[in-house]
Amino acid sequence: MTKINVLYATILCCLAVLSQVRARSLFEYITESANSIVKIDETYDFPSCEIYCYGPLLHTVQMAKLFPDSKTFVDMKLKASPEKTMEDFDAFMASKNNTPSRDEIREFVDAHFGEKGTELDVWTPTDWVERPGFLDLVHDPDLRQWGMDLNNIWKELGRKMKDDVQKNPQYYSIIPVPNPVIVPGGRFIEFYYWDSYWIIRGLLYSEMRNTARGMIENFLNMVQRIGFIPNGGRVYYWGRSQPPLLTAMVKSYVDFTKDDLFAINALEVLEHEFEYFINNHTVQAKGHNLVAYRDSSAGPRPESYSEDVETSESFHTEAAKEDHYSELKSAAESGMDFSSRWYINENGTNVGNLTNAKTRSIVPVELNAILYWNAKMIAEFHAKAGNVEKMTEYETKAQKIKEAIQAVLWNEEAGCWLDYDLINDKPRNYFVPTNLSPLWVKAYNISDSEKISTSVLKYIEDNKLDTFPGGVPNTLYQTGEQWDFPNVWAPMQYILVEGLDNLGTPEAKELSQRWGQRWVKSNFEAYRETLAMFEKYDAEKFGGHGGGGEYGVQTGFGWTNGVIIEWLAKYGRQISLSGNTGAAAPSSRIISLLGVTAVALVGALAGRFIW
Repeated sequence: MTKINVLYATILCCLAVLSQVRARSLFEYITESANSIVKIDETYDFPSCEIYCYGPLLHTVQMAKLFPDSKTFVDMKLKASPEKTMEDFDAFMASKNNTPSRDEIREFVDAHFGEKGTELDVWTPTDWVERPGFLDLVHDPDLRQWGMDLNNIWKELGRKMKDDVQKNPQYYSIIPVPNPVIVPGGRFIEFYYWDSYWIIRGLLYSEMRNTARGMIENFLNMVQRIGFIPNGGRVYYWGRSQPPLLTAMVKSYVDFTKDDLFAINALEVLEHEFEYFINNHTVQAKGHNLVAYRDSSAGPRPESYSEDVETSESFHTEAAKEDHYSELKSAAESGMDFSSRWYINENGTNVGNLTNAKTRSIVPVELNAILYWNAKMIAEFHAKAGNVEKMTEYETKAQKIKEAIQAVLWNEEAGCWLDYDLINDKPRNYFVPTNLSPLWVKAYNISDSEKISTSVLKYIEDNKLDTFPGGVPNTLYQTGEQWDFPNVWAPMQYILVEGLDNLGTPEAKELSQRWGQRWVKSNFEAYRETLAMFEKYDAEKFGGHGGGGEYGVQTGFGWTNGVIIEWLAKYGRQISLSGNTGAAAPSSRIISLLGVTAVALVGALAGRFIW
């Protein structure tokens, strides 16, 4: 038996004993539809979950709406153990006849919880390089200075867990990890799974290999301990993951460092994550096995508890409410929370609101494409190890996924891949950048590149995707949700631009380069005006930042910085700021004048609000 199997056997045995006491496990696999292929989900117990994940204390505090952002409470440290806190809570509720006032609830919270964010210290990466080599590839002086400023921001986003988190994890909602991290920024003061892929690539271009490797090792460690990587680094994300990009992180690290042994040593963990997704996310469509997003927890999202309870009010049974919560959390697993992409109304269209979310019944193009990519990379790592049998096994798995993607998700009439609606057994012909994600990971027959290029470019023209000055929007439907029109997101631009580049035809490569350079210039314009990097931007305005959704505009911002740094390296020799749409070239020189000092000042001021 391998070390990982021994570890899992030990964890499961311990939980079997715990379940005798607690009468329930944290993780219960839920069968949501007739399309689901039922597997047994593995279990892991977080000691602080009875405070932060579910239960009467969480419900009471979050429904009192003590804080403008529901995430604030679940990021606060306990002052006593979970057991003692629950004892005090039960006594408190009894003393108030189970109907405490809002002010009384606030007093209880103040007495039993500390400030949020106290588990992390600001950390300056020890491998930070003042002038990484990518800057030499950038010819425009203002863009080069901007690249230096972005490189400085890594120091503002570095965090290291305090020793007490490892010693007393039951007092915190944060999941302990051994190495420091780069966080996204803003309200996101902990690490997040899919964000970290673009952050790590930015770190590698910034020559911060030790920091990048440490973050990857954190994720490998989480798979070993927990069985998968949660949505983010908090226990309240316990029922869901995010798009599985760990194998791609390892691949990026190996491409930069040529450290094949790192990938070979990670293989067992990477295989485990791959099989976790296959075992717990598989559905059937048109006779093929594919995967869909799903959550295995119960109740509202702890970090958006009252919001979820309010949207559930239109459902009249507890079972219907629970289904609604699962749809919302499954959408959160996609990273696109929220979007009309996940709506299926009674007419089978995407018109509606959050009550129409049917995430579990939609087969998403990118999740299947990423799993294909994972299988290909795992096969590649086995080839490096000289293990032909395992290489062949994962090449075969990849081929089966690619065949299913082609059979179910490719749509000849639309000229691209489309998500698939399992309720109505039909493709969903609505634009999302992920419709083109198979180009990014090459999940198609390369011999068909010319044909696919013609079809995809016509699809882009038909949907007028090249008409937006601020980038390609996430959808063409404006709902007020943050992953809908007009918002534009760095990872989605990356998938589009790199995918078109991979396609390889002159027309596709020309559009890829134009979109990539436009994104760099538009982000620069926003930075020139605000001295901030944003989580999302506005398709309708060159240099405009986005809005909408459950929280305000966030700055920082990890994945945005990572994409820009990579594309400064990629396009730096050709790109020039002259002729910027909506940008005055002379005034852009403000970057050179303000430089690092201004960024450091802004970072310090922002830190006051973050902490």
